[in-house]
Amino acid sequence: MTPNETTNNLPPQNERGRFVISLDFELYWGVRHLPSVKQYFPNLVGARTAIPALLDLFSEYEIHATWATVGFLFCDQTRTLLKFAPSRRPGYENRILSPYYDLPPEGVTDGPESVFFAPSLIRLIAKTAHQEVATHSFSHYYCLEKGQDIEAFRQDLLAARAAARALGLELRSLVFPKNQCNDEYLTACAEAGILAYRGNPSSWLYRAAADDEQGYVRRLCRLLDTYLPLASRNCHPAPVRSGNLPLNLRGSRFLRPYSSLFRMFEPLRLHRIKRDLTEAARRGLSYHLWWHPHNFGVNTASNLAFLRKILEHYRSLHDLYGMESLNMGEMAADCLGAGADSQLAGVAIAQ
Repeated sequence: MTPNETTNNLPPQNERGRFVISLDFELYWGVRHLPSVKQYFPNLVGARTAIPALLDLFSEYEIHATWATVGFLFCDQTRTLLKFAPSRRPGYENRILSPYYDLPPEGVTDGPESVFFAPSLIRLIAKTAHQEVATHSFSHYYCLEKGQDIEAFRQDLLAARAAARALGLELRSLVFPKNQCNDEYLTACAEAGILAYRGNPSSWLYRAAADDEQGYVRRLCRLLDTYLPLASRNCHPAPVRSGNLPLNLRGSRFLRPYSSLFRMFEPLRLHRIKRDLTEAARRGLSYHLWWHPHNFGVNTASNLAFLRKILEHYRSLHDLYGMESLNMGEMAADCLGAGADSQLAGVAIAQ
């Protein structure tokens, strides 16, 4: 079959599958409350090497991705962070969840080994083609933990927007930290200019819940679902706007990092993703893969090699079925109709 014959046999544009990638860019602010945070520092420091490598790989395969970034990372030091910080902050009953009690001392700035601030990395992401800088809230805000409230969340999002604008960026997409999607807070998201968010897969395994409600069984089943089909394939039709924004761009799968403990099961992990991606391409559905950049901070070469196999498979599906790579802002624009791109894509270049 010639290239022209292949192109002529592709389904119409609006019936093609979409491959969406989003990354939760948080560094220290996503793991600071964990007992093992000190042991995790190699991952956080290593993310500063992994991120340029990811951008190179995305460029090679023409991958459009969303980087949902914690607002603290837009700042170059604590003094700058506090200028953007809202007056009303999360009042978690579990005080350790609030990063405002754990800010780095003056003198700590963005740098080659910084795990607290990253405007240099954000600028690098923003100037890379097809990459969207989005929000992961300002303070890595937990929307389902006891003690927080919608007004604190609203102010947190506005702080994130202000910090992004200081770098010449507009935020149009959101990923809820810890995937704690709270439907009652979507109005506040729309008020802050958010047009799309990453919702959770429909399976009970991935239902949004506070951290202490996750339970050992659900965590174990999510791990097993990485290798075995416990849940559905999590391919979703494109959302149709039937009410208020933002649109729910459901997640499909967390890309777990390479583990030497489970290395014998790596073929199963890859097969699970490739099969689901193929299903989405064949049926004109979307497949939304996500992970954290710091997941690639150690075993970087192994993780990049695994991701390359996924992207190779995507390219074959692009050639065969016309599957497209879209970031969340582009997916929202696509769903909301022609002519919305300039307004909704949310891909701005840092000045």
